[in-house]
Amino acid sequence: MSSASAPIDVALIGGGIMSATLGAIIQQLEPDWTIRIFERLPDVAQESSNAWNNAGTGHSALCELNYTKELPDGTVDISQAVKINEQFQVSRQFWAHLVGKGLLPDPEAFINPVPHMSFVWGEENVKFLRRRYEAMKDHPLFDGMEYSEDPAVIYEWAPALLPGRKKDQPIAATRSIEGTDIDFGALTRNLIDNLVAGGAELHTERKVTGLKRQKNGVWRLNTRHIVGGTPTTEYARFVFVGAGGGALSLLQSSGIPEARGFGGFPVSGQFLRTDDPEIVASHLAKVYGKAAVGAPPMSVPHLDTRVVDGKPSLMFGPYAGFTPKFLKYGSWFDLPFSIRPGNIIPMLAVFKDNLDLTWYLITQVLASKHTKFMALREFMPDARPGKWRQITAGQRVQVIKKDTKKGGILQFGTEVVTGADGTIAGLLGASPGASTAVPIMLDLLSRCFPNQLPKWEGTIQQMVPSYGLKLSDDPKLAVKTLETTAKALELV
Repeated sequence: MSSASAPIDVALIGGGIMSATLGAIIQQLEPDWTIRIFERLPDVAQESSNAWNNAGTGHSALCELNYTKELPDGTVDISQAVKINEQFQVSRQFWAHLVGKGLLPDPEAFINPVPHMSFVWGEENVKFLRRRYEAMKDHPLFDGMEYSEDPAVIYEWAPALLPGRKKDQPIAATRSIEGTDIDFGALTRNLIDNLVAGGAELHTERKVTGLKRQKNGVWRLNTRHIVGGTPTTEYARFVFVGAGGGALSLLQSSGIPEARGFGGFPVSGQFLRTDDPEIVASHLAKVYGKAAVGAPPMSVPHLDTRVVDGKPSLMFGPYAGFTPKFLKYGSWFDLPFSIRPGNIIPMLAVFKDNLDLTWYLITQVLASKHTKFMALREFMPDARPGKWRQITAGQRVQVIKKDTKKGGILQFGTEVVTGADGTIAGLLGASPGASTAVPIMLDLLSRCFPNQLPKWEGTIQQMVPSYGLKLSDDPKLAVKTLETTAKALELV
């Protein structure tokens, strides 16, 4: 077994948007630190960061109805939407900073303006969307949001939604022209290319098989080359496990007590996609509807304009599925091998408390092609089957964690797990992940490097001018920030 004797400063496990973002931030803060990236596939950004493995929404809660909860008294709570939009604005500021320094190429390579819409039908849903709009329209982060129940106006916004629809069907829509489509695969590749240009090392087809903390505090990484099977040993002072669905097993292997009790529930996704120029030209928007009863938040149906490698397409879904794999290119044994004595009770409790989700997944797996296509026709009544094809998206592993009352809870979102000494951290969970990568990584750095943080804060504020502030508390700052980043990212 070969061995690298001198420890590096930072080991990034996984070549996705999270590792790329953390590496980019660290390289700005500590340009002399040595960084090494380990990716088990032949190229980076091939799992959840790949453009066709995620919706690329640029989660800003402009259209995602699952971020605005209807309360028992009929009011709409927008606090989660505000939080997610705040986080997305942090990411945008960092990307704008890198563009300004010439560290990211033409912004059009990864981000493009695409209006975000919410669209509902049925009297009760129309009432909900109207209340949601009233709760959001005066907030500085949602300034400019439009609302209409007029079919003529909605047709002007998104022509494909109306033809073939019953004229007496109550409908409503909101639109935000500040929305974007993001190719997170292209963004990840650009960030990692820049990392390598700055001195970082990228090792593809290299799988990290185990982690162990040495007595001197340095981490030993056991790795294996995928092609030749050659084992190697690496040493690092700080380790970030950004391996998507593969993060759970590595955190478990590290032995840190903070990882005990966590489990994962894998959910796969499928979409319908068309590249037909006529159909694509008829719809320029990301349109989100309401999730079916019992469906997980990540299964909210949406009809999206996607811009990947400069070419527009349309994508509809997702259709949920089940596989025990934690990664799209993972193992069928990922789920069973993730079960530990410490997470059996939380996992059983989640199964017991989420029978509706289990039934939903069963119905989705058994759904026929015709049934799936009819879901598209609820959005686009005139859609024709021969123009669409089914694609398989990335795996999402929802976090299962201990809960003192229920035994375990299923968490929709992301969870940062850090060791007590700050030398290791990992990310579990899914949406809105990629869109909020920058604030997640800044929070991780504050938890793992509290002593260095005071020295870094000046640089962080240059990268993210609103760092430490809330845009929602300062309407003038919110307007200025949105305008500045939009200009820098060439969205206006």
